[in-house]
Amino acid sequence: MISGATVKQKEAQGLGYLLARARTVLVRAADLGLNTHGITHAQGSILLMLASGRCGTAAELSRELCLDSASMTRMVDRLEKRGLLERAARSGDRRVTDLHLTAEGQRLGALLPAVYSDVLARSFAQFSADETAQLRRLLGKFVDSNSPSPARSRRAGDTQSSNHPIPGKA
Repeated sequence: MISGATVKQKEAQGLGYLLARARTVLVRAADLGLNTHGITHAQGSILLMLASGRCGTAAELSRELCLDSASMTRMVDRLEKRGLLERAARSGDRRVTDLHLTAEGQRLGALLPAVYSDVLARSFAQFSADETAQLRRLLGKFVDSNSPSPARSRRAGDTQSSNHPIPGKA
């Protein structure tokens, strides 16, 4: 006979697996959508964060995107080499290097919300508006309950993500 704790452990493992698989599926779909623009999902995430103003330094990007500083430096180097962003020492504190999108980076950054929205719309095409709203509410609750800082987390129940709205879905 299986104990209640064992059943809960198996359910949690299954949920963790599904969350990881869902992320992988979305990243692959985003990579395909962004391929036409010559960037990867990881690079697109950096450009989107800079374009939105949510981040302005490599350290902020590393924290927000959960990437180590060496990986972030390599990606910023690639984006700078492609002419999509520039580094600039912060006036008043030259220890801090701000990242700024070039004109081409701004142009590309402005296209990214639509690319990500299309990916999500295709990914959730089989979901009803109620199912999408419920998933958004549950994921918001999950994020909020695991956030180290309540001030930085989204409110549970927000009906639309500022980065990736799903057109036609609540």
